[in-house]
Amino acid sequence: MKKSYQSLEDNSTNNMKQVIHRKLASNILQLGFLILLTFSTSLHAQDGDPAKGKTLYNSNCAACHKLDGPMTGPALRNIEQRLADEQGLDREWLTAWIHNSAGLIKSGDAYANKIYNDYNKLPMTAFPQLSDQDISDILAYTAEEKAAPPVPEANTGGGATGGDSGTSNTLILGALAVLFALLAMALILVRRTLNRFAEAKGIVVEDQKGVSIWKAFVQNQFLVLVSVVLLLLASGYFVYGYFMQVGVDQGYEPVQPIHYSHRIHAGDNGIDCKYCHSSARVSKQSGIPSLNVCMNCHKSISEVSPETLAEGQEYGVDYNKEIEKLYAATGWSPAEQKYTGEPQPVKWIRIHNLPDFAYFNHAQHVTVGGIECQTCHGPVETMEIMSQHAPLTMGWCINCHRETDVKVEDNAYYTKIHEQLSKKYGVEKLTVAQMGGLECGKCHY
Repeated sequence: MKKSYQSLEDNSTNNMKQVIHRKLASNILQLGFLILLTFSTSLHAQDGDPAKGKTLYNSNCAACHKLDGPMTGPALRNIEQRLADEQGLDREWLTAWIHNSAGLIKSGDAYANKIYNDYNKLPMTAFPQLSDQDISDILAYTAEEKAAPPVPEANTGGGATGGDSGTSNTLILGALAVLFALLAMALILVRRTLNRFAEAKGIVVEDQKGVSIWKAFVQNQFLVLVSVVLLLLASGYFVYGYFMQVGVDQGYEPVQPIHYSHRIHAGDNGIDCKYCHSSARVSKQSGIPSLNVCMNCHKSISEVSPETLAEGQEYGVDYNKEIEKLYAATGWSPAEQKYTGEPQPVKWIRIHNLPDFAYFNHAQHVTVGGIECQTCHGPVETMEIMSQHAPLTMGWCINCHRETDVKVEDNAYYTKIHEQLSKKYGVEKLTVAQMGGLECGKCHY
């Protein structure tokens, strides 16, 4: 009886041990699975996505940092690898700096204080909202190699439309000249052949001499009179056309000392004309923009993207070198991120130039009249090189005043005069001419 109890006790003990072993094995498997999952997740976070990193970089970092040069803060190309090689700092330090740089500086961290002092003691904005994965993505983007500048494609002749047109015209004219020469030679040979044929047959060919065409023309006084009148009219037409073009510079497109692309600034970037030409709103002149206006953006933009650089090569322009000219003119040192105090004047070439006796007020047209810049200056947002779009002649201005309706809606400037003149002319809309826009004193004084 005692043995049976003991065997039962041993069996129950064995069963309990088996249950414990099973639970322990299960717990170990679960723990191992969690560790493996955590490790794989951390590895995935370390990889980072450069595409996502570029978006995060542009929205959080690009205002103060450039990849390949100093700005408000240091360059960030291969920043993680450089810090590891030069300072012995790891990802953990970078994460702490990005989340709270001020806290790292106050903790007495040597390199944090060095960066703070080297860059004018400007504290870096804290980004506690960036997750570890976000930081991995940004660092993956900064670790990418700098793209090589695009190589311009060799011109095989298909792109130079103007040159091809000139070449084809020369070939056509040359072919016509050769054709007429062959035709003249053929006629001479035919005549000689016919004369020989007549001599062989005994046919006498008499030379028929009459009055020459020139003598007949001189003897006809009516033809002489008509020809002289036509000649005088044609000469007068061409002389009048020549003198009417004096002082008219439509299409004038000078090369400026610093290339400025309205196509990029006003077109691609959508910068309002009055941001640079601010005096056009309140002054007679639109003004030449100060280079300080350019530096509002180009303190941070010292080079363009490879795609934009390739576009410039199509026009024969290196945009990065033009930005260097801007820095030289303003006395800005991109390496030291400060002005040297040695600016150089820029000798801009004026394009639109009215005679001194003609009065034109930009503020009257832009602010009061609500006229768009493109009305007079053409599609500026598409121009790589600025040119004079309109003739700017007196006739051109008068036609505009005759055809353009004054914008009186929500324009208190015209309220009173619109009520008076609309009753006078019996119309709801008024042209500039009806408001006195053709009076000589409006433009000449």
